[in-house]
Amino acid sequence: MPLRFHRSAPVRSSVTFLFVALVAIVLAFLGAACGSSTAKPVAQRPSTTATVEIVSPTGGQTVTGSTLHVVLRLTGGTIVPTSTTTPLGSNEGHIHLIDNGSVISMAFGTEQDIPITPGSHILQAEFVASDHLPFSPRVVASVHFTAQ
Repeated sequence: MPLRFHRSAPVRSSVTFLFVALVAIVLAFLGAACGSSTAKPVAQRPSTTATVEIVSPTGGQTVTGSTLHVVLRLTGGTIVPTSTTTPLGSNEGHIHLIDNGSVISMAFGTEQDIPITPGSHILQAEFVASDHLPFSPRVVASVHFTAQ
């Protein structure tokens, strides 16, 4: 007659306990490995109460020539030279002009002439902090125009 071994309750609970303990150790190790990081924390971006508006060209306008005279209105902000020093002023910065997704100018005033090519354009003006990075939330104005 073959010998039969039956696991008793204490053996089964010991195996269960060892399994649970092993899973807990693995999870603790993974948690420690995933939680440690050498990455630096992301710096908080300054906010601003400033607003920017594109006065000219106006939305839907058709312009002629190869140069566009852009007029902006900055309210509540001060245009200052670029800087990498901290702390950044909450209402200090300069304006990036973006034509069809490409930065074409870093304006230190509210009027400037920019080169344009014939076709459809989306012009954006973004008031950014003096370190060239955006405020949080971003301060952006946009206008669509056509050049002939």
